[in-house]
Amino acid sequence: MNRIGYGAMQLAGPGVWGHPDDPEAARRVLRLAVELGVTFFDTANAYGPRTVNQLIGQALHPFPEGVIVGNKVGAGRGDDRSWLITDHPDTVRQQVHEALEDLGTDVSELTYLRLAGDTPGTGGDVPMEDALGVLVELRDQGLIRRIGLSGASPEMLARAQKMTPIAAVQNRFNLLDRSGVQVLTDCETQGIMFVPYFPLASGRLTSLEALTAPAQRLEATPAQVALAWLLRRSPAMVVIPGTSNPDHLRANIAANEVAAQLTDAEVERLTALVDESTATLGQAHQTTVDAVAKASVDEKSTR
Repeated sequence: MNRIGYGAMQLAGPGVWGHPDDPEAARRVLRLAVELGVTFFDTANAYGPRTVNQLIGQALHPFPEGVIVGNKVGAGRGDDRSWLITDHPDTVRQQVHEALEDLGTDVSELTYLRLAGDTPGTGGDVPMEDALGVLVELRDQGLIRRIGLSGASPEMLARAQKMTPIAAVQNRFNLLDRSGVQVLTDCETQGIMFVPYFPLASGRLTSLEALTAPAQRLEATPAQVALAWLLRRSPAMVVIPGTSNPDHLRANIAANEVAAQLTDAEVERLTALVDESTATLGQAHQTTVDAVAKASVDEKSTR
């Protein structure tokens, strides 16, 4: 599997709501991703809602051999466009069937259950086992091949593993936010794919000198170096940067080459920006402008 995947969230309209202004351009980007070697696509019923899955189905079905679409269920949108955990078993079951319809396929290669473990306050009153049990049942019926978790704590992952093998975990993790590091460690030891979301910290990394220095040396962008660091940080990582721009897509995929050219010293310097031993699930995001500015100042003071 190409370890640079594609996150499809940005293909929806503004606010991840509704259809994009140019649906055909969105479909072209998806097809281009396949042409450039992308084999893993990340999406969710909540994107649109449903419109992104429909675009993927229109653009890529029948899915080329080796292409995997990971779709999240258990999350939804409120009338005010808020993000909610919608993990009632009946809702989870309905969302799986909706995703199959929208993607135009009879079986989901990977279905994640979205949990509230890394996003407190978003709901999720149903015991995880009840919602996860629906996915296990649908897998046994042949509608799902692999089951994943999104937003899982280490304790949730352990509980889930007692019910079913977990193929992938998607948690928040990037250069400045290592709150998913405990789960990443568990994934490494258990051979589970780890898919970091917000891999570029919503674009707030460009001023970090630890990124700009290797970027200049390699004639790359800071974003490419940030993605390359994730690939070097762990072999369990499959990174899913998202874009609706073909040029940005090409640049993201080229991060594979940047990863191979980063020196060990550059990787160590980037890793040292955050003390991973103190990172805990649910901590406040560290990707604020102040955090970026402080990190940049701290780095300059050590030169």
